Amino acid sequence: MLKIREVVKAFGALRAVDGVSLDINEGEIVGLIGPNGSGKTTLFNIIMGVLKVDRGTIEFKGKNITMLPPFKRCRLGISRVHQIPKPFLKMTVLENVMVAYLYGRRGDKAQARLEALELLKFVGLMEKADMPAHSLNLYERKLLEIARSLATGCKLLLLDEPLAGLNPTEVEKAVSMIRRIRDDLGVTIFWVEHIMRAIKRAAERVVVMNQGKKIAEGSFEEVASNEEVIAAYLGEKYVF
Repeated sequence: MLKIREVVKAFGALRAVDGVSLDINEGEIVGLIGPNGSGKTTLFNIIMGVLKVDRGTIEFKGKNITMLPPFKRCRLGISRVHQIPKPFLKMTVLENVMVAYLYGRRGDKAQARLEALELLKFVGLMEKADMPAHSLNLYERKLLEIARSLATGCKLLLLDEPLAGLNPTEVEKAVSMIRRIRDDLGVTIFWVEHIMRAIKRAAERVVVMNQGKKIAEGSFEEVASNEEVIAAYLGEKYVF
């Protein structure tokens, strides 16, 4: 589905992404881990078209999207959930999701409303549909962010630390939802996360970055026992 080949992005002398190549296959949940500053968010910005690559190519569903702007990538089927939700605070929860539908799919308002209601039911915010977005707590805002991204009609969903700031109960609920997004909606997921138990539970494959480079790839067990990953990120051997 997504093919990244030898992608480089530098900021002055710093190579934030340094020759990264990887594939995301349709139907997968793939985790992306690594220390802060390793290039994970920069890679997401490149995939979304927020940053232009200095070198390398990106293909999505067989189409070269390396030079496409973000809105065209969105309409091809790529969407992103940011770590810090930024809803339209004065709009209702329902209106927030409808706007995302209209942006991503350019349908009519009636269809946007129907789809938005279905997604709010899916994420558990149906009872909040007519409330202003500013009334939601952090967990609910993250759920709204997920619903908005799904409303665009995405086939590939990029999750950028969606569990940050959540308590253990909320983390468990969010992980279950991530699995349902793939299993029930058929959306492929590429997921940056620092909570290792969540990645272990949900991701079939894990990619590890450090200092802009991909240093490991494989199952959670494989990367968690990789000496280079332990030295760069985990700090000690992960106890299974």
